[in-house]
Amino acid sequence: MTSTGAPDAAAPLVEPHTLSGTPTGEQHRRLSSPARRVALDMAAVIVPSALGAGLAFYDIGARSIWLDEGASIAIASQHGAALGAAMAHDGGNMLVYYALLHVLIGAFGNGALVIRAPSAIATACTVAFVSILARRLFDRRVALASGVLTAVSLPLVFWGQDARAYAMMTALVAASFLAFVALVDRDPPARPSRWAWIAYVVVTTLAMYMSFVAVLVVPAQLLSLVCHRRRLRSVLSALAVSALCCVPLAVLAHERGAGQLFWVPKPSLPAINVTVEELTSSALQPQFALTATSHLVFWLTLALLMAAAVVGLRAMALRYDERAAFSQLLLVSWLVVPVLLVLAESAVGQSIFVPRNLLSSLPPVGILLASLALGALRGDSDPRRNTVRWSRPGWLAVGALVALRAVQLAPSYGVSPENWKSAASYVLARAEPRDCIAFYPSDGRMAFEYYVGSYAHGTTTAPRPVLPTAPWGEVKPYVEDYATLTRAQTSQLVPECRRLWFVTSHEGVPNGPAGSAAHYSRYRLLRSTLETRFAHHETTTFGYADPVDVELLSP
Repeated sequence: MTSTGAPDAAAPLVEPHTLSGTPTGEQHRRLSSPARRVALDMAAVIVPSALGAGLAFYDIGARSIWLDEGASIAIASQHGAALGAAMAHDGGNMLVYYALLHVLIGAFGNGALVIRAPSAIATACTVAFVSILARRLFDRRVALASGVLTAVSLPLVFWGQDARAYAMMTALVAASFLAFVALVDRDPPARPSRWAWIAYVVVTTLAMYMSFVAVLVVPAQLLSLVCHRRRLRSVLSALAVSALCCVPLAVLAHERGAGQLFWVPKPSLPAINVTVEELTSSALQPQFALTATSHLVFWLTLALLMAAAVVGLRAMALRYDERAAFSQLLLVSWLVVPVLLVLAESAVGQSIFVPRNLLSSLPPVGILLASLALGALRGDSDPRRNTVRWSRPGWLAVGALVALRAVQLAPSYGVSPENWKSAASYVLARAEPRDCIAFYPSDGRMAFEYYVGSYAHGTTTAPRPVLPTAPWGEVKPYVEDYATLTRAQTSQLVPECRRLWFVTSHEGVPNGPAGSAAHYSRYRLLRSTLETRFAHHETTTFGYADPVDVELLSP
């Protein structure tokens, strides 16, 4: 149902006029032809997704890998039982991602392009799914605008250049919403689509195997069924099958427990602010410093999202367009419900309040902004229409938002907030015979070893590892391994090591959660033990968000 006076599905994209102001019959037939409409619909998807791919692949190998990327590489580089054990140690989180990365590394090696390409491709897919969904819920103009807004997003591009599963999880969540809409948003007499049901099961399940937090979007989807109660049975049956498929994942997660989240603090106002900055694509702290326009993007986007929520609530209250009400409820739920669930869980149970855990709530922001700017949220849009009203103020608003987002994105390229590449290069360039090296936690060795292997003769010239003691070239996953040295072990190092390189990062926070504070205390004890046998020489720091400290000690 569309508002009174809305153009029908056969209306042309743009109304061309002859000199007399009346479109000719030939022009009308040419512009309203099915082939042209399909081509324009495809362009509204392809152009934004190509932009997203270009932004994600540009300079993709310049940024140093960080601690968690090192873990991804180490886990995916295992074989046989060792691979299964490494995946199980992570509680099954990102299980399918590790399996995919294992195949890619086995076929093409572990170069930066290879290990980050899946995330970059997933970013382009996220943009495509957003455009397709916007086309289905609204129209072609919203599809184009929302796709471009999503593509030019600092958080999405950052994680699209990262060897972790967050970008792929976000893409699969967007695909889940697209399949969900195809399943439930049908005329009442029509039966649910079998293919939509299957697609919904598959992509929703895969999203959960990419990251546990994908489950947070399911309540948002169920809430939107207020407008489509008749489809509840189809959705619940699909979710039941998906839940059954996730039983192995649940078993692994239960056996692993919540210990891996020891470092996540309880929600605070600064943490909430950082999360909202990410969802509005106005900043990405602490990875990157604020730009001159970060606050402008933050408050402008927040104001527009609030306006979109008000317009959506008004549409639902008036019930003048059931389909528009469903679209607005779906998008607002997708954005808000996961955030509220994470806050609730983090407040009463184990904290999971990490901004990247809410990356899956970023796609609806682009659709809401585009639909509000172009007037589609007023309920006068029908996805079966082929018109594009080139409203100058609306498109100027979209253009301004894209430009402001680009200002946040541009300075991030090639910047390494956690610079293991420079740390490894620094040590290798200054290492001498009989040097040793120790890492705290041992996790740092994975990122460091990645660059040791990238240098010619790096494994023979690098200092001898003493914490952990595995020789270079023997790739092992060290996940949350906070091993230390006893005083006796430290005493043995003195005759063996002429100098000791002590490399630390993510060592814990003294005033953080209990687990993090305990690990920091172990770090302080290890350092004091080393200082009883070695004299401090110099410390060099690389990066800034989670800095890598390289300290050279002499007996």
